Amino acid sequence: MDKWFNVGKIVNTHGIKGEVRVISKTDFAEERYKSGNKLFFFAERSKEPMELTVKSHRKHKNFDLLTFEEFNNVNQVESLKGGLLKVPENQLHDLEEGEFYYHQIIGCMVSTLEGEEIGKISEVLAPGANDVWVVKGKRGKEILIPYIDEIVKEIDIDNKQIKILPMEGLLD
Repeated sequence: MDKWFNVGKIVNTHGIKGEVRVISKTDFAEERYKSGNKLFFFAERSKEPMELTVKSHRKHKNFDLLTFEEFNNVNQVESLKGGLLKVPENQLHDLEEGEFYYHQIIGCMVSTLEGEEIGKISEVLAPGANDVWVVKGKRGKEILIPYIDEIVKEIDIDNKQIKILPMEGLLD
């Protein structure tokens, strides 16, 4: 039984040539969406994936626009709306030191170097230069922690523990 990892959700079609609009949930979009790469489509109520081959990729506003070798017009991709694109675990590759997959970071407990528990990472945002980790604080408040060396001091993926040195105002 394969373990699957979300790449993105197909939210709409775009144009008439079979392009789909995807909200990405992947750490390495440029890599995942390279021409010739295989993605697996899961329809909303289906357990069996359909293998798709990426034909083209481009960014448009906050979306990734993709076409697939298997489809070439809007009528063929209409049925993909609402489905998820995933990759099997064997398509994950080893990362450089200091790089992590989102699924490794989400769920980690964050605490200060002094041991004060801050909360659990619920989401990873990729707004630009560096990722931002969304931490559900103990009082339900969301705390945004930039993944930069000045703040993130220790990452222990195996034990799902992260230690930070909070900058002034970060935890207010």
